[in-house]
Amino acid sequence: MRTTLLHRSRSVVVLDYQCDAKPGEAPAEEQHSAFSVSYVRRGSFGYQSRGIARELVAGATLVGHAGDEFCCTHEHHLGGDECLSFQFSDALVDELGAPLDVWRVGALPPLPSLMMLGELAQQTAEGNTHLGLDEVALAFAARFVDTVSGRREASSRMTARNRRRAVEAALFLDEQADEPQTLDALAAKLGLSPFHFLRIFRGVLGVTPHQYLVHMRLRQAARLLSTDAPITRIAFDVGFGALSNFVRTFRRAAGVSPRAFRMASRGDRKILQEKMALTVYRCGSRP
Repeated sequence: MRTTLLHRSRSVVVLDYQCDAKPGEAPAEEQHSAFSVSYVRRGSFGYQSRGIARELVAGATLVGHAGDEFCCTHEHHLGGDECLSFQFSDALVDELGAPLDVWRVGALPPLPSLMMLGELAQQTAEGNTHLGLDEVALAFAARFVDTVSGRREASSRMTARNRRRAVEAALFLDEQADEPQTLDALAAKLGLSPFHFLRIFRGVLGVTPHQYLVHMRLRQAARLLSTDAPITRIAFDVGFGALSNFVRTFRRAAGVSPRAFRMASRGDRKILQEKMALTVYRCGSRP
């Protein structure tokens, strides 16, 4: 089993599991260290816990209850399996508000509502979205609880206080967009849990904190591309940790590369008219 840590914060840990076990290998007894949901992105495996056996395939969701023992088998698939696992703190589980028995369902079959979020999380892990892994993990947790408990997610009350909190956070992100930011730290500044903060921010402003942060960095980059500053320096100055990530993110937002954007800012009307106008308009009006 190869395990890669993708994200760690106070509320959420995201792990990538890749198992190459083969039929005939003896299953090992293990224990869930935290409440968790794991999205199966490839392969299949058997799961046994509390006297119940289940078979999971790609698109399914494995559910773990902290402290429960389990074992996995691989009798029906030669290629092993791969999972994206979200592990949650006890405090977050309490905040989700569902009975703890919800976390003992063992597994869920491939369900569209969870599969879409699972694929979104995978794309986020690969750096192909403007979201944060913790944000998608929290959304997955809420959707899982809603699905199993049969309830609808209640919208956060957008009181004047909540609106003020969201605006304060946005102003802070705008001022500090070039600095590393985490959902935990932002929530702590407002005296909120990450889960509650994410709901308020998204409910008031229509985007997640991470999306807003990326947008602010792109806006600042667009300004700097009209100068003679090297593109690599601009990428790092606005807060991107790697040039490749900056170029990919900028192209996805603007429809052209940073270099082409610079050319347009210097009078290349062909690029401006043919490739950018509609995309930039959409980017500016909605993420």
